[in-house]
This record gives sequence, structure tokens and C-alpha cells, in this order.
Amino acid sequence: MTPHILVVGSLAYDDVHTPYDSRREVLGGAASYFSLAACLYAPVRLMGVVGDDFRASDLDRLKAKGIDLAGVEHAKGKSFRWLGKYDHDLVTAETINTDLGVFGDWEPAVPPGFVDSEFVFLANILPEIQGRMLDQVRAPRATALDTMNYWIERRRDALTSVMARVDIVTINEAEARQLCGTHSVLKAAREILRLGPRAVVIKRAEYGALLVTGDRLFWTPAYPLEEVRDPTGAGDAFAGGLLGHLARAGKLDDRTLCEAVLHGTVCASFAVEDFSVDGIERADAAGVERRVRELHALVSA
Repeated sequence: MTPHILVVGSLAYDDVHTPYDSRREVLGGAASYFSLAACLYAPVRLMGVVGDDFRASDLDRLKAKGIDLAGVEHAKGKSFRWLGKYDHDLVTAETINTDLGVFGDWEPAVPPGFVDSEFVFLANILPEIQGRMLDQVRAPRATALDTMNYWIERRRDALTSVMARVDIVTINEAEARQLCGTHSVLKAAREILRLGPRAVVIKRAEYGALLVTGDRLFWTPAYPLEEVRDPTGAGDAFAGGLLGHLARAGKLDDRTLCEAVLHGTVCASFAVEDFSVDGIERADAAGVERRVRELHALVSA
């Protein structure tokens, strides 16, 4: 039986502006992007919180993909909202406004039916909450987390503590440099590895991703696209493909991790092709496998 994947993270509404187009009040949040990618590989259990303003139709979109929403809490108040703007390079978002809403006071508790989840992804949330989630899951085969510059600046000790408890850390290159105080992403990855995780993945946007383990270095370019419309959520879709492949394979050896990075890269490519979650929502297993084969051809001699 295919293992279950548990994700703990945000469900949100985004206003996204690029020099070429924009969208308002579209479905976003780390848990949304992650789940829609991971469900291409294995059953997904989602934990999040939404307010009174969250559209039932958006939850139905996730349900339609077979995502288990028993861990989604409904609270009085507004849902998490984010307003961001991209420059012409479509790489780094400038956050104009963040309203955490009900997400800001959320203290998640893993439902009894989720505690046996074999693979766990702790999306970008307060590090102390990430740690408490690990305490509540019985015996996961693999755990991974993501983070952001805000926690690096304000919760460094708590963040490094929880990094030491997971198997995989995913982090973008700017955050890795900030955390470790070095320009070298390879040096930063090795420093994070010394904290205790089994593997570190440095997400490098249009330059792909770097995997570092104790015995292996692996780099893949980004999947080549003619058009990128909205980079929001690419890192979370990446994590969904990464954990999804590991869950389907049921292994965590270096070879499987390398292959998982390719799957994560491909899932990110679908996510950036359209605004909101529309791109990754349209993706199917056949399309993912085709792009993985194409990416294999790019990285092979």
C-alpha cells in the first residue's frame, strides 16, 4: 500500500502582480501547492486553517484530487491573505502586504487518523509549531521542512533545533546564505547538513536545485519553459513532487533522493506556467513522467 503524506501549512488567498499580468483573490498557500503536487504520487492528508471567507469551491478543488481535508480547521475571522509583486525577472517576490488572519493564532493538533502518516512535510510555519507537529506524529519514515527569511531572522535557535530533527531541509539559496552567513550555497548546505538532517535541497529558481547529502552532490537545471506566468508556490510544488516520489518509492537512499529532486523540479515547472494553483492542478502523472524523462536527458551525458 502506498504510504500517506501529511502536510501542515497555509491555505490562503493571494493577490499577485507581475509586469505582464495580475490576479486577485486566487487560491494560494503552501499547503495548497504542495498537496496538488504530492497527490500525483500518493494519498495526501492536509492540515490547515481557513476563515469564514474561504470559498467552499476552493476546498472542493482539493477534495476532487482525493486530498483528505479532515485536518482543515474552520475558524471565525479572515483567511490568510498575501499581496505580492514580481519584477521582470519573475524570480523574487516583493511582499506588499501579509494578513495572517486566523492562521496567525492557529495551534494545530494532528487528528488521530493522521498520526500514522509515513511521510510528513512541515511547510513554512512557526518553527516551534513545526517541532510540536513532529512530537505528534507516531513514527514517520521521512520528514521534511521548509522555512523563510522571517524565521531565520527572528526564530533562528528554534529553527535550527527543528532542522536537526527532520530528514530533509528544503530552503532557497538566499535563505541558505542568510542562515549560514556565507555566499556559497554549497558551504551553506554542508553547514545545514551538520545540524543533523539526512539531506539538504537548495532551491535555486531558474537555476534549478542542488541536493547535498553526506555522500552525494546532485544538481539539476530547471525544466526549460518558454513562458513563466507566476512563480508563486513553485517551491511548495517542488516539495510536493519531492516527497511524493519518495513516498511512492518507499526509500530514502541517495539515488532515490536524486530522482525525487527531478520530480520536484518538474512539479515546480507546472506550477509556474499559470497563476495561482491552476498550473499544478492541471498536471497529470503522464505529463510529469514525460517531463522527468526530458529532464533526465538534459542532465545525462
